[in-house]
Amino acid sequence: MLLELAVGDAYGAGFEYAPELIGRCNDLSRYVQHPRHAIRPGWYTDDTQMSLAIAETIVAGHPWTPQVLADAFVRAFKRDPREGYAGGFYTFLTQVRDGTEFLAQIRPDSDKSGAAMRACPLGVFPTIAEVREKSTIQAKITHDTPDGIAPAQAAALMAHYFLYDRGPKATLGQFLDTYVPGYSWSEPWVGKVKSKGWMSVRAAVTAVIRNERLSTLLRDCIAFSGDVDTVATIALGAAAGSREVEQDLPEHLIATLEQGPFGQAYLRALDEQLLACVARFRA
Repeated sequence: MLLELAVGDAYGAGFEYAPELIGRCNDLSRYVQHPRHAIRPGWYTDDTQMSLAIAETIVAGHPWTPQVLADAFVRAFKRDPREGYAGGFYTFLTQVRDGTEFLAQIRPDSDKSGAAMRACPLGVFPTIAEVREKSTIQAKITHDTPDGIAPAQAAALMAHYFLYDRGPKATLGQFLDTYVPGYSWSEPWVGKVKSKGWMSVRAAVTAVIRNERLSTLLRDCIAFSGDVDTVATIALGAAAGSREVEQDLPEHLIATLEQGPFGQAYLRALDEQLLACVARFRA
């Protein structure tokens, strides 16, 4: 899950709101340099870094509280500061020292995709009710709005759907319509994906349903244009658990994904711990 979503994030980062590159470079041959951003090719963004904070909290078995999660968000950023965050939030993270200051100073009124982009690891929890509850708690820290919370629930339930074999890929949208109503998840997304969280999740659902391989799924996510790194993060994180999706990401994209202290090897190790959680919950 984490390795796949990081590849999607890093690959998509080169194309985010850069439609001029998509027709020419979206062939999975390499990570591309974004024409306006300083993120290096093959490096992931805030989507993955915040997903790591969520995953680390899960595997550690810490209490699922705003304080614990805010501490995790700050710790993940401070140990490995990187581009990719929205400008204001990046500045905010550089200024706060810990989760206490984070919670005291944050304005949790966003309806954008930040809470959804980090939600895939929550799919490891064994019941729909628990996934929805924990998704809501983490979302409210920064996105305490209906359009901030619902996409986070849906993104987490996407991963849960596949990890726990809740049904065939073709009925993923109907499943989400049942448990996170009001967003027409089963209606195919068409066109550019803007910054709202529900848009990224709708596009991710559409792409997952109509692709049988991770490689074509990744290209399809980018083809939407717009906030495509978030679409790819959510889609690949969920589809990594699907028995109906061939796990065929190009080896060169995996090999050239960043390899620092929290890069490729760390992602693999944390993935193993998340899957162990699923096995334990199933027992």
